[in-house]
Amino acid sequence: MKNILIKNTAVVLAMGLIFSCNAVKNANNTQKGAVIGAAGGAVIGGVVGNNVGKGNTALGAIIGAVVGGAAGGYIGNRMDRQAERIEEEIPGAEVTRVGEGINVIFNEEAGVYFDTNKSDVKGTSATTLDKLAGIFMEYPKSNILVEGHTDSAGSDEYNWKLSQQRAESVTNYLISKGISNGRFTTKWYGETQPRESNETAAGKAKNRRVELAIIASEELKEEAYEKTKG
Repeated sequence: MKNILIKNTAVVLAMGLIFSCNAVKNANNTQKGAVIGAAGGAVIGGVVGNNVGKGNTALGAIIGAVVGGAAGGYIGNRMDRQAERIEEEIPGAEVTRVGEGINVIFNEEAGVYFDTNKSDVKGTSATTLDKLAGIFMEYPKSNILVEGHTDSAGSDEYNWKLSQQRAESVTNYLISKGISNGRFTTKWYGETQPRESNETAAGKAKNRRVELAIIASEELKEEAYEKTKG
């Protein structure tokens, strides 16, 4: 799994506390939540999230939802396990553990793709999402943000609508497999958040994607606080 290297050098809190991002860089996955929390919890999470999330709203959502402290370490441990399961079951997916959540990117090379100008889930994409649904069933205390993105071919308006249709198609497919609709948030961004240059065919293929952010539900947060209090 890739570790996100947060480029900010520090965040200064009102009481003069400085949070070094090197602590997050050097921490293992489970420790990251605890490191963030030790320096100010959700306040720091929100500030760092605003910076990491520029051009990547999925990562911003993960960091912005941080709990921190011992509870954050508890959540991070469970996210480690869930991320490992996704990598085991779906080798083509790009899985990134960051903070207390998971970022998963699917594109044409990673098992979830769509026919040109289409948004229905079928074939290999259905098989991949079936595996993902099974993992979500194993970890019912996580919530999922589903984002749709496109390349730059076509008009802005057309791409915006297409990204909406594809994101909603993925969400609806997972719900049809028994995942509670209350766990999902669905958003779409058209061509406004490219990962690569749209000047090449390879770059466009990277940009035609569905991206997931997996974060702790309120139930998991309450469990984490309860298990780590005192």
